[in-house]
Amino acid sequence: MLRKKIITTVLAAALALSAFAACSTDGEAADQNAASQENRVVRIAAQSYPLYSPLDLAYDLGYVDEELNNIGVTLEWTEFASGPLVNEAIAAGEGDLGFMADLPAIIARSSGQDIQVVSNISSGERSLAVLVPVDSDITDASQLAGKRIAYAFGSYAQHLLALVLDGAGLTFDDVESVNLGAADSPTALAQGDVDAIVIWEQFITKLTLDGTARVLVDGTGIKKSNMILYAVSDYASANPDVIEALIRAIDRGIQYISSNPDDAASRLATRYSVTPEEMNQILGNFEFYVSLSDADIQEITTVADYAYEAGIISNPVNADEFINTTYLTEAGF
Repeated sequence: MLRKKIITTVLAAALALSAFAACSTDGEAADQNAASQENRVVRIAAQSYPLYSPLDLAYDLGYVDEELNNIGVTLEWTEFASGPLVNEAIAAGEGDLGFMADLPAIIARSSGQDIQVVSNISSGERSLAVLVPVDSDITDASQLAGKRIAYAFGSYAQHLLALVLDGAGLTFDDVESVNLGAADSPTALAQGDVDAIVIWEQFITKLTLDGTARVLVDGTGIKKSNMILYAVSDYASANPDVIEALIRAIDRGIQYISSNPDDAASRLATRYSVTPEEMNQILGNFEFYVSLSDADIQEITTVADYAYEAGIISNPVNADEFINTTYLTEAGF
């Protein structure tokens, strides 16, 4: 009888200690989880081009910080000169989200980066174009045969050029490609180092208005030119409210441009080193929206297929896995 009492007492004590330990562990886990929720950070790898006007404006106006502060998240915003540099930063684990054109994002996904497109930012057929010197004899895309053409390899400019050449019965074998970024291409064109460049806004407007160049052909009826927001998949799945907050911030930027076009143009002109008048013209070459319609998804799929067929990427990209509209839906779009 005494032995049974001792065993019962020992078991009761053990159970009590176990329950206390469990409560302590659960409490510590809850505290740690609460702390991690309170100290969350989102690192955005950004680019400063008119292609991303709604997001840049939302950042400048404080909308991004406001939406993130509402859910207890701190923003780290780092700007890069190009999409490939954004990809490098995120591949190195130095960013959680990036924004860029369709093709660079597809290249990143194909290379093994576990990223997903979570939102659109803009599209604009006239926001990407092939330019020639204002006094060039070239008046038709077929005359690009044998010419030196500068563009950033792996950028969405390369895809437009492929489409333009194909429409003229040409291929890349028929021209001399020169790998130049957007910042260097205008000088090369002005100095006669190349015969044409493929470039985006704000450069199209600046070069045509200052008399340096004219548009030979833009993306009208050829390429939609989607600018997208992508997120590291693990980060997005663990922080869906952050993605939704950023989508709301982008949309607020879009609404500001729509409701206050002149003020938006003045604010953005300073950021992109153009005049307010130039900025107004630039904004007219875009459609700004966050949604990913069937047409947008089909466009991105078409670009991915082109990249694989052209050998730009080694691994095909499955659009169903690459594009995730869940966050848009949860954000109300």
